[in-house]
Amino acid sequence: MKKFNRRDFLKAASATAAASVVAGCAQKNHTLPELPPAHGQSVMGLVVPKMPIVRVGFIGVGQRGYGHVKRMSHIEGTKIVAICDTHDAVLERSSYYLEEKGLEKPSLYTGTEHAYQQMLARDDIDIVIISTPWAWHAPMAIDTMNSGKHAFVEVPLALTVEEMWQIVDTAERTQKNCMMMENVNYGRDELMVLNMVRQGLFGELLHAEAAYIHELRWQMKEIDHKTGSWRTAWHAKRDGNLYPTHGLGPVSQYMNINRGDRFDYLTSMSSPALGRRAYAQREFSADHRRNQLDYIAGDMNTTMIKTVKGRSIMVQHDTTTPRPYSRHNLIQGTNGVFAGFPNRIALEKNGTKSYHAWDHEMGSWYEQYDHPLWLKMGEEAQRNGGHGGMDFLMFWRMIYCLRNGEPLDQDVYDGAAWSVISPLSAKSVADRSNAVDVPDFTRGAWKTAKPLGIVNI
Repeated sequence: MKKFNRRDFLKAASATAAASVVAGCAQKNHTLPELPPAHGQSVMGLVVPKMPIVRVGFIGVGQRGYGHVKRMSHIEGTKIVAICDTHDAVLERSSYYLEEKGLEKPSLYTGTEHAYQQMLARDDIDIVIISTPWAWHAPMAIDTMNSGKHAFVEVPLALTVEEMWQIVDTAERTQKNCMMMENVNYGRDELMVLNMVRQGLFGELLHAEAAYIHELRWQMKEIDHKTGSWRTAWHAKRDGNLYPTHGLGPVSQYMNINRGDRFDYLTSMSSPALGRRAYAQREFSADHRRNQLDYIAGDMNTTMIKTVKGRSIMVQHDTTTPRPYSRHNLIQGTNGVFAGFPNRIALEKNGTKSYHAWDHEMGSWYEQYDHPLWLKMGEEAQRNGGHGGMDFLMFWRMIYCLRNGEPLDQDVYDGAAWSVISPLSAKSVADRSNAVDVPDFTRGAWKTAKPLGIVNI
C-alpha cells in the first residue's frame, strides 16, 4: 500500500478546488444563444386606440369557443360579427344562441380548414378569438395580426420555439395585441394572492410551484369530435409538459416574470408512460385506433425553472393518473408561504397562527386581500360562469382595456414564455434532463418593464 503523503494530498485538494472555481465561473458566464433580429418595435405595454364598440370574430366554437361566445354576448360594448368553424352543427348552435338572445345573427364561415381566412378579409372586425386545436394556434394568430386585427388565443400560444418567435415577430411588426387567454390568472384565489404578493405579505419571493394535475383519460373516448379527438394524440408525440400555462401563468405574474425577472433555464424529467396505454387496453378493443398509439408522454412530468434572479419554479403536468385536481399555486417568500388545493397560508409575521402550522381559514384573508377586480366584478363573473367566473372576468377585463385604451394584463411575451416550457421540457427530457436555455422573447425589455400592478376599477 502506498504511504499517505499529506503534502501531495493538499496539492491535489487545492487543484480540485481551483478547478471547481473555474467551473463555477464558466457556469456563471454561460453565453446565451444570440437573439434573432427584431422586425419591429417592442409591444411591451402596448396601448391601442380606444374602441367604443369592440367588434369580435370567433374561430372555433366546438367546446371552449361556444362558452366564449356566450360570455362575450353578456359584455357591454361588444358586437359579435362573425363566427368560423369546420363543423356545421356547432356553428349553428352558436348562431342560434345569439339569435335567441335577440342579437344580430353573425356571418358564418365554414367548408374548409382555411375558411377562417375569408372571415379575416373583412374590415369590420377588431379582435379574433381563437379556440381551435393546438396545431392551429400559431398560423391563425399570425394570419389574424397580418390581417390588421388583434389575436386572442387559447392556451398554449404555440407548440414550438420557432412558432413562438414567429408570433412575437408578427406582433412587433404589426403592432397588434396577441394575448394568450390564460383564464386562471383571473381566478379569485390567484387574484387575491397577487394582491398579497404586491403588498409584500410574503417578503422577498424565493420559490413557486405550479401544476396542471387533472385526470383526463376519459377524453380518449372522444374520437371524431371534441377535445380528446385531437389532444389524445399529443401523448404519443411529445414526452414533456404538454400543458404548462394554467399553473405557471399566475405564479409568473406573482414573480414579475418578463417584468423585472425572466426564465433563464430549465431541466425536466418524466415518469414512465403507463396510464394511457393501460386505459386504452381496458376501455377499447385490441384493434381500436387508441390501441395503435405509442403513448410516450410520461404520466407525470416535473420541470424545474431557474430565473435570472435565481428563484426557482417547479411545474408539473399529469392528466393521466387517478388523483385529485390541483394547480398547486404555491408561492414561497422570506416571510412565509401560500399554497392552494386546498388553500392554506403560513406566515412568520402578521399571520393568525404559528408558521409551523397551516392556517386553512380563508375568510379573513379574503376580507382583507380580495383583489379590487374581483370585488367589483366577482358576483357577475360567477353568474356568467366559466370555471367559477374566471373565464367571464378575463373577457370583461380584455374588453375593458380595449375600450379604455389601457395595456392588456398579459401580452405576447407572456404567452410565449409560458408556452415554450412545453417544447423545451421535451428537449430536456430527451437529453437526460440536462438544462435548456429559455429564450428571451422580450429581447431585453424585461429589465425595464413595469410589473403588473393591482388594477383599481
